[in-house]
Amino acid sequence: MATRIDKEACREAYNLVRDDNTEINWAAFKYEGHMIVPAGQGTDYEEFKSQCTGENVSGLQRAKISTDKTLVKDIVQNFAKEFMISDARELEEDYIRTELKKAGGANYDAQGE
Repeated sequence: MATRIDKEACREAYNLVRDDNTEINWAAFKYEGHMIVPAGQGTDYEEFKSQCTGENVSGLQRAKISTDKTLVKDIVQNFAKEFMISDARELEEDYIRTELKKAGGANYDAQGE
């Protein structure tokens, strides 16, 4: 059976992240059977990291995730950079911030370095 996405629920989670009137700054998604649904959202980066797919995912499952991410991209359309994380250590906050600054173009913080 083909994977589907709960567009309404996923869009709601995505919009909470984008809403300047909330402190929510991340949302994660998961599979429930053949459906992609929100897995959670929040403000704590450590909690976000706990949502990482991780190293113990089979190659076949990684391939499925790779193709199914297009369903998520139909909802999550505005992002600065796409990360292909295979190891939770790649989620170190400093690394992510540096990569996002690079993706954003001008880095005015670099003037003080």
